[in-house]
Amino acid sequence: MEKVAEILAEASAEAVEPRFRALAAGEVMEKAPGEVVTVADREAEQIITRRLRELLPVPVVGEEAVAADPALARALLSEPAVWLVDPVDGTSNFVAGRPDFAVMASLVRGGQTVAAWIWQPVTGTAYAAELGSGAWRNGHQLTRTPAGDAPEKWRGVLKSRFLEPAEHHRLRTNARVFGHLSEGLRAAGIEYPQIADGDQDFILYWRTLPWDHSPGSLLVTEAGGTSARLDGTPYHPEPPGGRDGLLVASDPATWERTRAILLGTPT
Repeated sequence: MEKVAEILAEASAEAVEPRFRALAAGEVMEKAPGEVVTVADREAEQIITRRLRELLPVPVVGEEAVAADPALARALLSEPAVWLVDPVDGTSNFVAGRPDFAVMASLVRGGQTVAAWIWQPVTGTAYAAELGSGAWRNGHQLTRTPAGDAPEKWRGVLKSRFLEPAEHHRLRTNARVFGHLSEGLRAAGIEYPQIADGDQDFILYWRTLPWDHSPGSLLVTEAGGTSARLDGTPYHPEPPGGRDGLLVASDPATWERTRAILLGTPT
């Protein structure tokens, strides 16, 4: 666990942090409409990939590698063990000079995330989780307390960017009962730790790319929270293009109540 945390921090120090608020012309590119990538993403992924393979020689499914060759993501379905890597989660924040970005990795065995790491460079905060063993922030174990039984006091995030207009309206209407609702910070590596730390009570995601959600989902569940598809099945990382919709919450009861509110009929 410690070795992977070191790999992420060292790759960040070498390829990411020196370019924060210092990206040169030509170091930011558009890899898809509305999605940017930087030389920091690509260099950090190369470093992390090489060093993870030295640690455990299994396939590495990295965000930027999959952008170049989507077939690489099939390893999540065909291989007994796979590394997942997001070299700069929250790239748009990184490009804009905002501090909300992270470097992430996870280990998937038999289709289930068994270990996860999130490094937040700006604050120097390291999160880690191991299946059945717990979740930690800078070495201190995390235990998430339930959100309570008053939705009007809950703090949540509704990620609506990829929703159809009618579904967006329905969910937004139903969500009015919650105490505070936001669009989030455009970085799963910041948002999931907020659930584990107690700063948010739930998040509804729609698009669920595996490198974005595998690390944080394990962090939250090992801290005592819940991460599950809207039909109640536990989250497992899948190649892009799989199922949409993922609800993450502070505890099982809050997950159930949040789903009932969001998916209910507006009054």
